[in-house]
Amino acid sequence: MSNLQLSPMRKTIVGVQFLFVAFGATVLVPLLVGLDPATALFTAGLGTFIFHFVTKGKVPIFLGSSFAFIAPIVYASAHWGMSGTLAGIAGVALVYFVMSALIKWQGKKLLDKLFPPVVIGPVIILIGLSLSKSAVDMAKTNWILAFISLGVAVVVLSMGRGLMKLVPVISGIVVGYLVAMYMGVVDFTNVKAAPWFALPPALAHFHLPQFSWEAFLYMIPVAIAPVIEHVGDVYVVSAVADKDFTESPGLHRTMLGDGLACLAACFLGGPPVTTYSEVTGAMSITKVTNPQVIRIAAATAIIFSIIGKLSALLRSIPPAVLGGIMLLLFGTIASVGIQNLIQHKVDFNRTRNIIIISITLTMGIGGAVLNYKSFSISGIGLSAVVGVILNLLLPPAKEKKPAKKE
Repeated sequence: MSNLQLSPMRKTIVGVQFLFVAFGATVLVPLLVGLDPATALFTAGLGTFIFHFVTKGKVPIFLGSSFAFIAPIVYASAHWGMSGTLAGIAGVALVYFVMSALIKWQGKKLLDKLFPPVVIGPVIILIGLSLSKSAVDMAKTNWILAFISLGVAVVVLSMGRGLMKLVPVISGIVVGYLVAMYMGVVDFTNVKAAPWFALPPALAHFHLPQFSWEAFLYMIPVAIAPVIEHVGDVYVVSAVADKDFTESPGLHRTMLGDGLACLAACFLGGPPVTTYSEVTGAMSITKVTNPQVIRIAAATAIIFSIIGKLSALLRSIPPAVLGGIMLLLFGTIASVGIQNLIQHKVDFNRTRNIIIISITLTMGIGGAVLNYKSFSISGIGLSAVVGVILNLLLPPAKEKKPAKKE
């Protein structure tokens, strides 16, 4: 099914289908960090439209809630409150803006120098490992539900075909939720009380986030991994669509689009939204790469966000069901970091690489904290900064010259 064969009706059907591919992950992030899922759907749709406007409607990319920010948002909200944390997300947008300007000026080579695989790999590993305790804590509230949800997700991921293989999260949640209903552990009180149609809370009761320098500075280094992931996603989408989007409209424009979408999300009370590889996978299977279809998915997300019953239903999902899915997802994030190191053939025999990886992982897993007066940076953010500094300071390994023949 090519883009040329799509009638308006088929475009709509495929667009809604694409949203369901991203739906599970998009609503899971706000549920885990204490934000409203309806707001996350709204900001995902709005962010996608902003991205398409900046990129001249050329790039078929959907933006959704990023897993990379789950641990940072949980940590930041505990220290500076959710209002301060949302303002801190503006720091994420700032990173995208700076990177966009640098790419426009220097090209992608600067990114390769600052954030090579030896730095990004361990940071991605930390993003997954830092969440492992949260996954276990939620799963152990009801191990039966957790293992059922996990089992369904694993089966769909490993044995599914076509688009089915791309929806393990939503499949696990749906089956887990149905079993939870059978067990009588789902509370429908709020679902019954919720109106059928209602604006997302952030829009119905709009107020500006309370700015916090500490949260702002804490979030900045956290954005490093998603920025690099963004570059990879654009290259993958370019390959799927058989067009070079790094040249037209340009990588600087796609980076700017992500930054503006994140900025809009922070003002509207949603999690940061970034490029979604799940939808890229769906495009690869269906061979549909028309940006109009992605915009239909974005419009559908906005429509879903005003269905009050849906938001209440999502909030009624038992923690154990989410915990079971998290056991898979967060481990998968860590494995992506390992895969990143392997694919880029990072040489573990080089002392320089071992030093960078070891210190980055140890500081992140150990919970190192750097304090200066009222400023504090720790966890993934601190580890990312340390990794970048070590990469710049440590001398590059010398290439061994072949021995001379006698």
